Amino acid sequence: MAEQHETHRPHRTFEDLVAEGASVPTEGWDFSWFEGRATEARPSWGYATSMAERLGRASAVLDIQTGGGEVLDFALAKAPKRPPLAVATEGWPPNVAKATALLRPRGVAVVAAPEDAPLPFADAAFDLVVSRHPVRPHWEEIARVLQPGGTYFAQHVGPGSVFELVEHFLGPQPDEVRGGRHPERERADAEAAGLDVVELRAERLRMEFHDIGAVVHFLRKVVWMVPGFTVEAYEPQLRALHRRIEDEGPFVAHSTRHLFDARKPGTPQT
Repeated sequence: MAEQHETHRPHRTFEDLVAEGASVPTEGWDFSWFEGRATEARPSWGYATSMAERLGRASAVLDIQTGGGEVLDFALAKAPKRPPLAVATEGWPPNVAKATALLRPRGVAVVAAPEDAPLPFADAAFDLVVSRHPVRPHWEEIARVLQPGGTYFAQHVGPGSVFELVEHFLGPQPDEVRGGRHPERERADAEAAGLDVVELRAERLRMEFHDIGAVVHFLRKVVWMVPGFTVEAYEPQLRALHRRIEDEGPFVAHSTRHLFDARKPGTPQT
């Protein structure tokens, strides 16, 4: 989403806004449609730029769950040197096609692989594995495909992310749901898989939704927030939130993000 700034939009009806939000394509991780309609503060560490620096030092790179390939494409464009080998995986067919079209010109092969399946690569195949917002990190598989001395560098979604919005639609969530994706729990899982966590940073970031169309598009795009979301199923909650935005201004929520820098023990291969 765009950086925060004030905007003035002509008044539009609930029906018009919802229809627009429901019609916009959701493939990939390009959030430019939200410009002027929703905002999200960015983590201080600048993940894509930091990834670019690491790409310049790597020889074989795997990007897990690349989405539409936008983040890897950006990082490769910024990298001081392209790695000799770069591969990406993606599980959603529309994104596989989008990522292939975007990344093929950069020499990146996109492999269709379900998110919950073993990674389709040999042991110790990569010296750098990256991922931005994986649905769930498969630590044993990440450790397996990393070379000794290799690095996993990723930005994960944290616990209770955007739960102000989630709970508006689903009601209060139990502690085990709110605490899912906790960075310390993921640290323990990474270490149990044999990785050394070099750095783990977490931040809570302000989000604003300026109209109900942006909410509809967000929930269609980030499908795990409100599973099975449709406008028809949640029309009462959408209408209530539309009135709230009109009466009180932007709906405020908070995303949570954490940065993982983990290393597989051993001497790097030459």
